[in-house]
Amino acid sequence: MTPPDPTPAKERKPRLPKSARAGGTLHAGPIAYLILALFTIGSLFPLVWTAIAASRDNSRLAQSPPPFWFGSGLFDKLEVAWEDANLGEAFLNTTIVAGTSAVTIVFLSTIAGFAFAKLRFKGRGAMMLIVIGTMMVPPQLSVIPLYMMVAKLDWTDQLQAVIFPSLVSAFGVFFMRQYLIQALPDEIIEAARVDGASSWRVVWHVVFPTARPAMAVLGMLMFVQTWNDFLWPFLVLTQMGNPTVQVAIAGLGRGYTPDQSLIMAGALLGTLPLLVVFAIFGKQIVGGIMQGAVKG
Repeated sequence: MTPPDPTPAKERKPRLPKSARAGGTLHAGPIAYLILALFTIGSLFPLVWTAIAASRDNSRLAQSPPPFWFGSGLFDKLEVAWEDANLGEAFLNTTIVAGTSAVTIVFLSTIAGFAFAKLRFKGRGAMMLIVIGTMMVPPQLSVIPLYMMVAKLDWTDQLQAVIFPSLVSAFGVFFMRQYLIQALPDEIIEAARVDGASSWRVVWHVVFPTARPAMAVLGMLMFVQTWNDFLWPFLVLTQMGNPTVQVAIAGLGRGYTPDQSLIMAGALLGTLPLLVVFAIFGKQIVGGIMQGAVKG
């Protein structure tokens, strides 16, 4: 039998639940699960509806109410979309464009972000304001002069016309600068300088390892952005030449009566690689975001 507690009732501290103690595990309640389930369903609905529409035909999609379950023609539509839009070549082209742009942006943005965050030089503040100011300019304003430059270089319908304008990113520079200000202590840089490390050695052995989580996040964001880019590739590339995925899918909608289910099938095929990439690297990306938040 447990002896009674001799401490007076007024002086006793209330016993906290296990989830509120230090090191305890917090458990979600039914309301939290309900909210998460609603958000999950809302997030997945556009993708599921795309697959449902791709499995039907135009006549069924035009009916009211629209279909809410899969038909039998999904794989047939996917095969037709793959062949008609030449998506095999489009996937290869888009992978080259998005991969090259993402790697270059991450590399240059990390170096520039380190310079703006930790180096002292004249005009640093003004140059950073200019970089941020370019983010305020709508990208549509640069289409005409950029197209004139591409046409003068005879790059139309070639992948370099899409790659070169996307090799730098003002957002990437700002993103890496904000991360390195908090994540990279000045003492580590000073210690490397005392050991005789040059600026490039500091970047390679100190900055890059420290910025790896943010570099992974930025690389993922830039890859997805470039993969989904439509306006500029549509202007300088053709479906029969060197199309990207978005340009190839746009060709499916041509005709007096566009086949909406075929367009949905192409859109579904264009989305699947991004889902696969995030399924493989999503844990590392989320871990990078959380690690950066803890360091900040």
